[in-house]
Amino acid sequence: MKPRLVALLAGALVLTVPNLGATAQADAQADTQTAAQIARADTPGLPGRNNAITDVPGVKVGQVQSAKAPYLTGTTVIYPAQMAVTGVDQRGGAPATKETDLLDPLNSNPGVNAVMLGGSSMYGLAATDGVIRWLEERGEGVRVGSGVAPIVPAADIFDLGRGGDFKARTAPEWGYLAAQALKDGPVRQGVVGGGTGARAGGLKGGVGTASVILSDGTVVGAIVVVNSVGSAVDPRDCSLFAARFELAGEYRGLQTPKAKECPRPATANGPSMNTTIAVVATNAPLEKAAAARMAGNAQDGLSRAINPMHTLGDGDTIFAMSTGGGTPLRVNNPADTRRLNEIFNAGADTLTRAVGHAMLNATTVGTASSYCDRYPSACKKVSPLPADKRGEAPDVTRASLAAVAEKFRDAPALAE
Repeated sequence: MKPRLVALLAGALVLTVPNLGATAQADAQADTQTAAQIARADTPGLPGRNNAITDVPGVKVGQVQSAKAPYLTGTTVIYPAQMAVTGVDQRGGAPATKETDLLDPLNSNPGVNAVMLGGSSMYGLAATDGVIRWLEERGEGVRVGSGVAPIVPAADIFDLGRGGDFKARTAPEWGYLAAQALKDGPVRQGVVGGGTGARAGGLKGGVGTASVILSDGTVVGAIVVVNSVGSAVDPRDCSLFAARFELAGEYRGLQTPKAKECPRPATANGPSMNTTIAVVATNAPLEKAAAARMAGNAQDGLSRAINPMHTLGDGDTIFAMSTGGGTPLRVNNPADTRRLNEIFNAGADTLTRAVGHAMLNATTVGTASSYCDRYPSACKKVSPLPADKRGEAPDVTRASLAAVAEKFRDAPALAE
């Protein structure tokens, strides 16, 4: 896996997949390496401190899920500390989206208060109501009369019925709980949040994230829910397409599978209803047109990591978020061209890498095998992710749903 690059960047940020049966000694070694390297975590050309979208200043992520039958779904919320200029690019033939028209540069909306990436397809878009309620309680949103109108665009994947019941799906309470779970720092990956029920080309998909520090200190991050018709696996040798874009040894020991494990690549069983959705973010100040362009360029990152991409069975949607202040970079300003191209290209590459993390962190659920279970020799030497880099994502329970249910029953009574 590019041994020259790995050797050059040896000792860089420790980033890897969950414990795949490694010993406690390997765990301790990974923790020690991380502590020794933390000072290099903001080095240009390397991933950020957590190799996550939360390395972008001001960005937090909250996730909740349930993998207990009949549920296999969840919700992921990406939240900027202040309203963020955001663009969107939608491709593929079957999207499940909400409030994306507001992000058109021709429209007056100034930005977003959050973006939701969820499961449960069109039904799961209702979870945005919970995110909106959480924001309203904090007075966040566009000022409208005596109240606020929180702006929460969303995209969902198709995972209906994968837990055993087509009606086991997310609802407003799930969005509220995901907002309550918002954190900066490490982001949990794999079978979590909006990627809980995800599948990818016959394998288990999930949530992945990554980041990079640019030459001028600008941070670019990405988070993705991989639920594609196409495969993330190269049919020639069953390696991950994303492995070619590995940065600083972040896949920690991933190898090309042995030939005997690769008689043929994993493929989906029958027609699929899918969708891969993502957010790329930067702390560089962007105008809306530049954010839209960043989202469009990031689609190239998906196409490098998954094949085929943007099929009629997908609804691939990418949001691009700018948290930076100051004079925005503009696509029609020649003085901004070099910097914008660097940001756009980094967004695409970082999203490719995030897809790799989603596949490596996924675990087998039911008949959907993980990449590492399907190709065990590829992951045999992969070290575990240090405990303090695994992130948190609470499970949705009856108790947690009951605790927030009253939030959605406080509407004024109708007059007789």
